[in-house]
Amino acid sequence: MTDQAVHTNGKKNLLEIKQLVKYFPVRGGLLQKIVAWVQAVDNISFNIREGETLGLVGESGCGKTTVGRTLLRLIEPTSGSVLFNNVDVAQLKGKELKAMRRNMQIIFQDPYASLDPRMPIGESIAEGLKIHHVGTPRERFETTIEMLRKVGMEDYHARRYPHEFSGGQRQRIGIARALALRPKFIVADEPVSALDVSIQSQVLNILKQLQREFGLTYLFIAHNLSVVEHISDRVAVMYLGKMVEMTTREELFRNPLHPYTQALMSAIPIPDPTLIRERIILQGDVPSPLNPPGGCRFHPRCPVAMDVCGIEEPPFREVSDDHLVACWRVE
Repeated sequence: MTDQAVHTNGKKNLLEIKQLVKYFPVRGGLLQKIVAWVQAVDNISFNIREGETLGLVGESGCGKTTVGRTLLRLIEPTSGSVLFNNVDVAQLKGKELKAMRRNMQIIFQDPYASLDPRMPIGESIAEGLKIHHVGTPRERFETTIEMLRKVGMEDYHARRYPHEFSGGQRQRIGIARALALRPKFIVADEPVSALDVSIQSQVLNILKQLQREFGLTYLFIAHNLSVVEHISDRVAVMYLGKMVEMTTREELFRNPLHPYTQALMSAIPIPDPTLIRERIILQGDVPSPLNPPGGCRFHPRCPVAMDVCGIEEPPFREVSDDHLVACWRVE
């Protein structure tokens, strides 16, 4: 494991991800043989500390959602390990894996697609409790009502169906469902990207309040850096299946070191019209994960690339206190 897994800054690591790889096969021909691999996540290592929110950002298709789902074993990893409280989730099977799932939940990006349209939302929220044999039917009903209240919903909403709610309300239901089993860790997969700005702030405030109340740890996946700045303690930046930078929120927004992170930061709108930020426009398109470039994967689009960048992959290393970067130009 790389140094970042043990550099805890006084906090215990709840999750340690070691050399995580996820490739998806591409099949073709009459016999549907594997002809190529989509390198969605390629050998990344990082840690998530107990009680923190780690923001995971990057362009669409960079592998953010695949990371979140692989941590929970919703997608099986190709290789690598995911240690949750020093237990390798990737090696669990049967009853052990089912028991572990109580501690690891997910809030999906599209709450409507993740809810059964023929099931009242009260039953959807209680479904996890029923599967894990938690409590009596009466106790499960009481837990459902409690979770609805925690996210700002009313008791009578439990009898309604998903189509009777707005997008913001459905996302609150998704949060209540993830919270019902009292997990320690939640993957929030772009939970506010489809919501209006005013509703986004309400949902983010609910997430922060619940984190304080229940001692939750979040992996918050997003592409909106303003949202990430609002909710995250640390931020990790991904590009084409690789981790390129990770540090505290304050340090990342004050002093981004990787050229890709700098380009992302330059795109953040400034609310003051008298201020002008120099925009970094990246040339070319994102390479295909079917055939990623050698060396640093960002080098074909990097404005400051050197010869070594196209030959040798830079290590993801700590360059200052709790600030990790994968770039040959950063000393």
